[in-house]
Amino acid sequence: MVIANLISYILVLVGALNWGIYGLFDFNLVSAVFQGSRTVGSIVVYSLIAVAAIWLIISPIITNGMLKLQGDRVAREQHHA
Repeated sequence: MVIANLISYILVLVGALNWGIYGLFDFNLVSAVFQGSRTVGSIVVYSLIAVAAIWLIISPIITNGMLKLQGDRVAREQHHA
């Protein structure tokens, strides 16, 4: 679950940065990379960002209010001992 949270967090940050660049400079980075806003690559990226955002909303509900971005250090220390 930690890996899914980290990947989702990164994707949502990429989406937010894209919106910021678009708002400030009227430049859509995803569209520029994939040569259009309705190309398959752009649609896949936008869909992944949307799924990541939904995951970040749902994940704390599943884990009783915690969004884990790191593994459990106590469990690792006990494993190595």
